[in-house]
Amino acid sequence: MSNKLELLTSQNSQLIFIDQQPQMAFGVQSIDRQVLKNNVIGLAKAAKAFNIPTTITTVETASFSGHTFPELLAVHPENNLLERSSMNSWDDQNVRDALAENAKNGRKKVVVSGLWTEVCNLSFALSCLQDTDYEIYMVADASGGTTAEAHQWAMERMIQVGVIPVTWQQVMLEWQRDWANKATYDAVMDIVREHSGAYGMGVDYAYTMVHKAQARHAAFGSLGPNPAAK
Repeated sequence: MSNKLELLTSQNSQLIFIDQQPQMAFGVQSIDRQVLKNNVIGLAKAAKAFNIPTTITTVETASFSGHTFPELLAVHPENNLLERSSMNSWDDQNVRDALAENAKNGRKKVVVSGLWTEVCNLSFALSCLQDTDYEIYMVADASGGTTAEAHQWAMERMIQVGVIPVTWQQVMLEWQRDWANKATYDAVMDIVREHSGAYGMGVDYAYTMVHKAQARHAAFGSLGPNPAAK
């Protein structure tokens, strides 16, 4: 039976962010850049909530690409950034070593979010699959290409060789799997409310209007009185 039939779990997954840097984001045309950043940070927070080992790579930081999104660094301040010159992260021994260290513990499902889809993501995915028995889960809405067509056809090419397309929220909810998992329930709900758009608005509505919870004060993160309760 194919391992790809196994759901993503907090024990079988690891995550890599490839070149989430401003100059790379400037070139993205396949997705709104603010939506892209929202999805990247939502995915990063989900990985943190589930203790998913996370690798962050950078390319030509000082000479071209700029520094990793500060919001991503804020979620994973403990991470060493793996700097390289090659467009293909798999060419870098430090990247291969980081992934291999996590794979020792059974984490052979590698979730990927990167820029650009048709260059850095594609080359990493194909090279990784050629050299290892890892599985690649490409987060389509936390990655971006220089055109919609570039992103689409890069995704198609990767799918043809076994890469599995996913979205960031799909990954998070697959990790959660069961709402009875209270260890991560609150963290997931916080991420949903902040990063999941209409879904998050629906959660806020259900909390305050249906369950009569106190309204959350957006500016300070504190709880204030619920006007609907008056």
